[in-house]
Amino acid sequence: MSSKTQSSEGAMVEYVTAMIGGQLFGLPISRVQDVFMPERVTRVPLSSREIAGVLNLRGRIVTVVDMRSRLGLPRDEDGKTPMAVGVDLRGESYGLLIDQIGEVLRLPEAGMEENPVNLDPRMAKLAGGVHRLDGQLMVVLDVDRVLDLETKVQMAA
Repeated sequence: MSSKTQSSEGAMVEYVTAMIGGQLFGLPISRVQDVFMPERVTRVPLSSREIAGVLNLRGRIVTVVDMRSRLGLPRDEDGKTPMAVGVDLRGESYGLLIDQIGEVLRLPEAGMEENPVNLDPRMAKLAGGVHRLDGQLMVVLDVDRVLDLETKVQMAA
């Protein structure tokens, strides 16, 4: 399934939207494998705090990344069950823990802007740009940057 389509207003891109800490994020639909409710996440000893653990999803071992922690946000204390967005990077499966899944938005590719200078630096390092929606800013997550966990772990060692 392609995430880009042509229309009279130019190339369109589809995003799976997610809420994390009250902020709207978009993931390019071409990078999303599935959306699921994580069950039985097993903590990995000595892993960074951004790694919530691993789980078995239909026979695949999936590394679960806590997006609140990845963005430097406090833990969610409202007791709601988090959702997860399944993505792949170089043949490895990951689940990105989010607060809430949203709808799929189809937006013009030309509407994406560079990260604003006043965007929180924690978000800016993981963002590939932003879309200005009616009264809201959608931060487009760069999945490769989100999953660039090894360099941070190596620097900490």
